[in-house]
Amino acid sequence: MTGGGTRRRPAGGAVGAARGHGLRHVRLSSSRASRALTLAAAALVVAACVVVRATAQDNVQAAPSCREQEPQDFLVLGNFAGRGHFTPEQVRARRDTLAKAIRYRTEHYGYFAPFGQRDWNAHPPSFYAKNTTFMGLRVRLNEQIIPAVACAEAEIRRACADHPYTPTHLSGLRDHNTYRGGEVSNHVYGIALDVDPTRNTCCGCVPPWNDAPACHREGATVYERMEMPECWVHAFEKYGFYWLGHDQLMDTMHFEFLGDASRIRP
Repeated sequence: MTGGGTRRRPAGGAVGAARGHGLRHVRLSSSRASRALTLAAAALVVAACVVVRATAQDNVQAAPSCREQEPQDFLVLGNFAGRGHFTPEQVRARRDTLAKAIRYRTEHYGYFAPFGQRDWNAHPPSFYAKNTTFMGLRVRLNEQIIPAVACAEAEIRRACADHPYTPTHLSGLRDHNTYRGGEVSNHVYGIALDVDPTRNTCCGCVPPWNDAPACHREGATVYERMEMPECWVHAFEKYGFYWLGHDQLMDTMHFEFLGDASRIRP
């Protein structure tokens, strides 16, 4: 060798040190990446909790704001229809009440021939009908009373949790009248709702409804002649609905909105 010395290869210790430094660098980077992933995952969990909490608050805020009200007396079926012994004056008063009820329903919910006059409302009840849901089931009703149905559902979910009941069938707007004797069903106006007719029968109606075993149960109250909890009745009644279980018909499936639709919301 010339020129002042020998070229030497790096010592084995130096190579090992370099390799060790590299491994430590890799391990350090891996540890930092792991911590970063952990922090990112924690942040996602916190964000998810915030979203869930916000959603829950939104649901509470979305609960309907409802005004309690009673049915209007002149719309209650028993005040102008039904069996009984009446004086001539009472007969005239009931006839006048029926005329008032027909005009009110025509003006507010639509004209259904031959009841009332087209001059009072040029549109049929179907013009005002919309699809909605009650307890997860679809039903078609007059759009004005849909908020009242939502109020009743919210009250049922709040107050009737200890009395579980799952409806399977609803009936709302109809295109034909099912009443006789000069009266018209509130179903044609889209303001009546039947809940499970085969489980909540009508003991004062014609067969097959009054053939139900529950109708012939001695000593049974009207509430005991249906599967639907009594709590549901009180929930509907709180918001302007009338339950025909109180009527001579004992129609336990049937609710009809007889309140003032303009007063449903505060």
